[in-house]
Amino acid sequence: MKDVGRSVDWDGAVNAWHVSGGIYRMGRREWLTEAGWKQAFDDGVRTIVDLRNAAEARHRDTDPVVPAAALAGIDVVQAPTEDPGDPRFTAVTGPYLNDPAHYAENARLFPEKLVGVFRAIALAAPKGDVVLHCAAGRDRSGLVAAMIQDLSGDPDEAIAEGYRRAARGINERYRTHGPPHSRERYLDQAELAPLLEERGLAVVAFVRGLDVRSFLLANGLQEAELEAVLALSGIRAHRMGRM
Repeated sequence: MKDVGRSVDWDGAVNAWHVSGGIYRMGRREWLTEAGWKQAFDDGVRTIVDLRNAAEARHRDTDPVVPAAALAGIDVVQAPTEDPGDPRFTAVTGPYLNDPAHYAENARLFPEKLVGVFRAIALAAPKGDVVLHCAAGRDRSGLVAAMIQDLSGDPDEAIAEGYRRAARGINERYRTHGPPHSRERYLDQAELAPLLEERGLAVVAFVRGLDVRSFLLANGLQEAELEAVLALSGIRAHRMGRM
């Protein structure tokens, strides 16, 4: 059985964590070095599911230069979780999703987008392990990871801690490298701790109130696709005592 919840140390990876079975999460893939891509491949990763919108997927001057050959054998699939220009969404979230209290609104407005993410995971599952990533590796990946943890039968505290780990991870990145823009900042422990307590509980409330399985099937995911996601998450093996 893989060490659920462990950090992942692929070279250059930021805020990278194991979620469940053959599923991982992290921040921008552009942070990975050539060595990091090789490590991910050697660990069984065959697909990256990018939860960002297409305009966000760009190389920055501070990103490592990675030859295209480094990604050989790993597919990159775009599966955004939202329409960032939808005024109904931005009226709730502001410029972007950064609070689990708004995950339910994301699901309400864009159910087909979330189904698209799970369909991408299902299609990738036969090839090998899957990495989900957004920009910070906190909220869009946190939303999907929490849904997977719910399907996996994780207890409330494990789901809450999954979010908190990722929020602490990107906060540490802000301490060492600075935030990417003025809407983010490093928080010291006194400010961070109560915020994470509140937001961890909000993540749990979101998935428990959603009924993830029913939500996905009601919005177009096929039973076979769900079964593929569950198998990649290790659900069948766990239930049959083989993990």
